[in-house]
Amino acid sequence: MPGAGVKTLNKRIRSVNSTKQITKAMKMVAAAKLNRSQGKMVAARPYAHTLTQLVEHLAGATEGEHPFFAVREVARRLVVVVTSDKGLCGSYNLNLIKSAQQAVDASAQAGVETELLTVGKKAGDYFAKRGYRLFARHDDFNGETTAERSNTVGDAIVTAFLDGVFDEVRVVYAEFVSMMTQRPQNRQLLPIAPPAAVHDGEVAALDYIWEPDQARLFAKLLPLYLRNRVFVTLMEAFTSEHAARMASMTAATDNAGELIDALTLQRNRERQAAITAELLDIVGGANAL
Repeated sequence: MPGAGVKTLNKRIRSVNSTKQITKAMKMVAAAKLNRSQGKMVAARPYAHTLTQLVEHLAGATEGEHPFFAVREVARRLVVVVTSDKGLCGSYNLNLIKSAQQAVDASAQAGVETELLTVGKKAGDYFAKRGYRLFARHDDFNGETTAERSNTVGDAIVTAFLDGVFDEVRVVYAEFVSMMTQRPQNRQLLPIAPPAAVHDGEVAALDYIWEPDQARLFAKLLPLYLRNRVFVTLMEAFTSEHAARMASMTAATDNAGELIDALTLQRNRERQAAITAELLDIVGGANAL
């Protein structure tokens, strides 16, 4: 009869196999969400890139001061951090939280009063438990980007900046590079800064014809631009989240399979040793007779 070691190994194999089925299902769910989110992100990128280029060049060609372009002495800064609501996505949240914490700590050491707006339960819980000041938090997006959700975040940021609550707004999120690479980014959202080429005078000679006038044009264009920036940022972050979770669940499923193979081999050896021991007992008993 198989020994107690074989029974224990059978129990472990069943347990690991159950875990493997769960991680495999989570991998398939993450893959479906990734495919949908990546399609939307790829479709939105060209429009967002062109709009960003246009607005940044207009920022260097404005004749008057617009509140979104006004560079003030930074006394108060808002850092927007985008993480996931759930875990099981490897080092995705850890890398983002680490990058955000470094930015906030450096800002505080420079004498700038800094607050956080968190998107994702992981960042909200982390910074709240450590005593960081939270301007607002959103824990219910669940890795899905919609115009309504991005507008909720974007409108709160714009209102706070225009009311003078904050002098600068930065956003920390993960940029989707590939299935295996999600790069943490720390970028300025407000005020809108012209590109380096405008500062260097390379495109300063561009002569824009304003129709309608600047004030009316910016009143329509800039809110659209900022909402789009927030929307694309959330899209990049959530696509990165799904990719990281898919990679993590793929690794977990593969590791479970390898562990099952190792346990099965060990169980077969134990069973073979038990059978060999029983045969030796039978042969020894027959010889004694």
